[in-house]
Amino acid sequence: MENELARWEISGLIFVIIIGTILHFIYDWTGQNRIVGIFSPVNESTWEHLKLLFVPMLLYSVVEYFAVGKDYPNFIVAKTLGIVPGMLVIVTVFYTYTGIVGQHYLWADILTFILGVAVAYAYSRRIINKADVGTEPQLVAIMIVLVLVACFTIFTFYPPHIPLFLDPVSKDYGVSIKVLSHQ
Repeated sequence: MENELARWEISGLIFVIIIGTILHFIYDWTGQNRIVGIFSPVNESTWEHLKLLFVPMLLYSVVEYFAVGKDYPNFIVAKTLGIVPGMLVIVTVFYTYTGIVGQHYLWADILTFILGVAVAYAYSRRIINKADVGTEPQLVAIMIVLVLVACFTIFTFYPPHIPLFLDPVSKDYGVSIKVLSHQ
């Protein structure tokens, strides 16, 4: 059973990297469909790029839960606690390296994303086999995921005007008003 979980985890890491990379382009490929924008980046802001880790890892975790995760009492907590530090690593590494060198580089951004995914999976893997945490932490984990889904949805259309949400290319936030008025 442990080998099967390990295979699922390695496949998940690869899945998240591939699907996260594809998600980067889906919004434009769909003609900037607002529904698609909830699940894929609508601009080049750091916040929007967190969807590249969150969405595919959440989707894969749901499938993985029914395949092998239900046999691990901490699975839901582990996946939630993996997603959060994975996203924090992306934000921290991006702002640290761009603060030091004064600009961003595509290759470094890609490596930052891959590092975030690796941290997410490594952290969740450590928690899966810990002693059973019980029902309450699992409910809290589900609530955290639901709050993140709500934040990604709301902040796509109504982002706070702080640097995390600023598109450095267009100098705009979230979905532009022009796009919203044409759909």
